Amino acid sequence: MYKIAVIPGDGIGKEVVPEGIRVLEAAGKRFGIQFQWKFFPWGCEHYLSCGEMMPADGLELLKGYDAIYLGAVGAPGVPDHVSLWGLLIPIRRSFRQYINLRPVRLLRGMQSPLRDKTPDDIDLCVVRENNEGEYSNIGGKMYEGTDQEMVIQASIFTRKGVERVIRFAFELAMTRPKKHLTSATKSNGIVYTMPYWDELFRQISKEYPEVYADQYHIDGLTAALVLHPEKFDILVGSNLFGDILSDLTPALAGSLGIAPSANLNPEHEFPSMFEPVHGSAPDIAGKGIANPIGQIWSGAMMLDHLGYPEAAKAIEDAMQVVLEDGKTKTPDLDGGATTQEVGEAIAEYILR
Repeated sequence: MYKIAVIPGDGIGKEVVPEGIRVLEAAGKRFGIQFQWKFFPWGCEHYLSCGEMMPADGLELLKGYDAIYLGAVGAPGVPDHVSLWGLLIPIRRSFRQYINLRPVRLLRGMQSPLRDKTPDDIDLCVVRENNEGEYSNIGGKMYEGTDQEMVIQASIFTRKGVERVIRFAFELAMTRPKKHLTSATKSNGIVYTMPYWDELFRQISKEYPEVYADQYHIDGLTAALVLHPEKFDILVGSNLFGDILSDLTPALAGSLGIAPSANLNPEHEFPSMFEPVHGSAPDIAGKGIANPIGQIWSGAMMLDHLGYPEAAKAIEDAMQVVLEDGKTKTPDLDGGATTQEVGEAIAEYILR
């Protein structure tokens, strides 16, 4: 029995999470996996009523679970830095979820905005450093409200933090047919942190002679990904650059609505957290038209992390079949299906 902490969060998170659970229960029934779900009503609504994104003992409450299944966070009226630093970042850092893993594939039945690209052309994985880098909380503001007002924000790169994410990316590349790893930095403009990352990347690459390793500046890489996505396989970058790449690449694959992610503590010392890349989408919340595939795919990643790769693959195969069939697609994919109808179709296929 796996104890899963569920945080539906805000907006469409409350609509896609039930479909993710529906599909996970179907996979559990087929593969003999049992779940115990515990719901936590945290997020922006909680903040507006209680003044905090989660209770003071929230992290202690989550610590005893096998995994965390998150929907989305964000709502009008709550600044993004408040919602992010009040929930997601404390979980990621306190539980040492230093790997943010985001697979990107052009699934059969999807249409890329890039002309003539096929599923064989877009099969990527972004490995993002998730605990430090540009998203540190080191800095401050001085002389506020005067003509001398100034702000400073420090980027923190530790040897341990950089080495572990790069080494994880190399190990992942070793499992892939292309065995190709690309590092993204901006060492021609950011004079200390980025050359440091480049240096460590080159050092670690010597331990993996089987992997073809190359390095790009982030601006050149974004252009190359749009022009020739088929040339790339695994992308590794700092917190900021990994974040940018993991929005660009699923857009190339047709929709942010299908993109999953995993915040991993690879050592299993703490629970890892699984969430779709899309946000809370308040403009469509409550309409029942949100695409649940990103949430469902994130659930498949959770199963894989828990040690059930066959169950994870069954979910991914079911997603492919439903998309390729074309009868059950949400409006973002030019279909007319509801969120629930997509979840039901995928769950039904798994149980066939």
